[in-house]
Amino acid sequence: MLNIVLVEPEIPNNTGNIGRLCVGTESRLHLIHPFGFVINDKNLKRSGLDYWVHLDVTEYANVDEWIQRIPDLSRVFLMSSHAEKSYLETDFQDGDWLVFGKESVGLSKEVLARFENHLTIPMSTLIRSFNIANSVAFVVGEAKRQIGLKI
Repeated sequence: MLNIVLVEPEIPNNTGNIGRLCVGTESRLHLIHPFGFVINDKNLKRSGLDYWVHLDVTEYANVDEWIQRIPDLSRVFLMSSHAEKSYLETDFQDGDWLVFGKESVGLSKEVLARFENHLTIPMSTLIRSFNIANSVAFVVGEAKRQIGLKI
């Protein structure tokens, strides 16, 4: 089971969509405070539809609390538009942690400095970044494809 981590998510619709993706791909969702919305926000529930009740979700007060729960820090992959290595060049495994930053600025330098594995999603130079829900879908899809090939 993959672990999808959203650090300080800001937009409820994105988090709802990602929650729905997690249910559909049998992935766990980890949410790190502070949020830009309240967890019972109607937009969050609307985006997750009736699937939210099936979501395996854990909330953390901060990054330090979350890090204490990770059994193997070498299996944590942080997504950053500034990384040089593509997620398409990575060998994913069941149980990996895929980490995404807040919509407005991504992951902080402090969070990035705590882990070795930084990945990017290749994209046209005409845009700054993809929507976070799309980014999570790209990476989860590739990771699930790879894991399925190993079974």
